[in-house]
This record gives sequence, structure tokens and C-alpha cells, in this order.
Amino acid sequence: MHKIYSFSLLLSAALLFGSQAQAQSLVSGFMVGKGHGSVSFTGTAERYKSVYLVPETVGEVPIFREIKVSSVSVYANYGISDKVEAVLSLPYIKSEGQGNGQGYTNSRSGLQDISGLLKFKTYSTTVGNSVLDLLGVVGVTTPASNYQSNKGLEYIIAIGNRATKFNTLGIAHLKTASGVFLTGQAGYSLRTGRVPNAFIADAKVGYAGLKFYGEAWASFQQSSSKGTDILQPGFDLYFPATRVNYARIGASVFRPITKGVGVVLGASQYVSGRNLGRSTGVSVGVSYNY
Repeated sequence: MHKIYSFSLLLSAALLFGSQAQAQSLVSGFMVGKGHGSVSFTGTAERYKSVYLVPETVGEVPIFREIKVSSVSVYANYGISDKVEAVLSLPYIKSEGQGNGQGYTNSRSGLQDISGLLKFKTYSTTVGNSVLDLLGVVGVTTPASNYQSNKGLEYIIAIGNRATKFNTLGIAHLKTASGVFLTGQAGYSLRTGRVPNAFIADAKVGYAGLKFYGEAWASFQQSSSKGTDILQPGFDLYFPATRVNYARIGASVFRPITKGVGVVLGASQYVSGRNLGRSTGVSVGVSYNY
């Protein structure tokens, strides 16, 4: 049953939402096991018209009435040992501004940021009929191409902030004999340049069974106070320097279709934020497990 749990969750972890901020953690509470892993390809589409600005949400994106973001992501993981796992992720993103462009560039695309992480299990114990695992994660994310994110209102559709991020996370993962699991994780992200550092957290509840996997999740980010706010005093048209806070909820399901291959469906929605589009996203993916 452990392999089934690992297979299902690691597939669902390949769902990558958002372009300017990573909205869901790339790691789960399950370990894939020594010599095992998976490769997943996921397509995501999201759009938004309203934006969380300060002091209130506005109903139209500055410069553009609406923004659409589409992406294709590859996600791979490999069990170096039963207690250490490597994760790699790389998205290709296209961001488009719709209407009221006033002559500005309304489409940007390219490889965004490549992420590499190491996850390691530090402690495991039984709690009644359940198992509690404690894990740690260290990782780095850095631009994978020469995409631009310069000063100017048109860069509200930039595909990333061109910062290198150094992330650390702690994870608590409880899995029950019935297949129900709970996962909580929290950590800190150090960013280079003018991009504010941030506290990041993620919580999941779900079920992992023989022929079905499902989860509901919530992700959070709270940027440090050194950032600016869009169209407020101190803002110099450089979007990466803004304070990006958010709360986002979502759900995903996995279903195997043949030996070693399965499909993932997901959806998500920002429910609060700061200097961020109020986007809704949907995803579909396919994964191969070995």
C-alpha cells in the first residue's frame, strides 16, 4: 500500500499553478522509495480580470482588461534512498494580456524557472494505527531562460520575477490505515535582487487508495515588508519588487489508466492576496511511474 500512496501523491504534486508565484508546493509528505520515481507532464490554463491591490481589489487589470496564462510543466522525482528524494521541475509559460493594450506588448512566453530540491525523512513514528513522518526540504529555483521582467506597466504579464530563490521547508505527514492522510508544511524563501523574501506554507487533506487518489489543499505566502505595492507611493513600475501575499485553495484527483501510467485533473482559485491577480486555474496531466 505504501507504493500506491507514494505513486498517487507524487503524480498529483506535478500540478503547477501560477506564473509569478509558486502556488503549490513541489513536494509531498510521501517518499517514493529507493530507485523509484516518476516523470509527469502537466498543462495548466488560468485567467483573471480582477486584481488584489492595496487598499482594495480592482475589477480590471491595469493596462489589460484580462490576463490569460497557459503553461506546460515537466516534473520528475527520484528516490536516492528510502529516506532521500530528489525533485526537478521546469515550466514553459505563455502570458497574454487581452484588450486595452494601448500599444504595449501583450504576449510573453518562454521557459520560466527551474527548481531542484532534496527531500529527506528525519523521523517516523506510529500514532495509534497511523504513521507520522517528519521531513525536511532544501531547494533552489533559478531562471532557466533569458525572459525579461523589467520596469514598465506592460511587465505585469512577465512570466516570472527573474530571482533566484533558496527555500527550506519542514513537513509533518500523517497517514492512516484507511488511506486518509493529512500533510502540513511551512518554511522560508530567500530571494535575490529586489524580490521580497517570504514565509510559505501548504496544507493538504486527502485519500490515497488502490484505484483513486484525491486531495484538497490550501497554499499561503506572506512576503516581507520590504516590498512595494502596485500603483502606491514607492512603486517604480518594477513588479518583482512588490509584496506578493496570497491564500489559494484547490483540489486534484488521480486515476491510473494502465500499469505505470495515470492522469491527474486539478483546479484552483486565489481567495485573497496582495499585488496579485485573482485567477482561477485548471490543469490536466499525465505521469509515468517507474
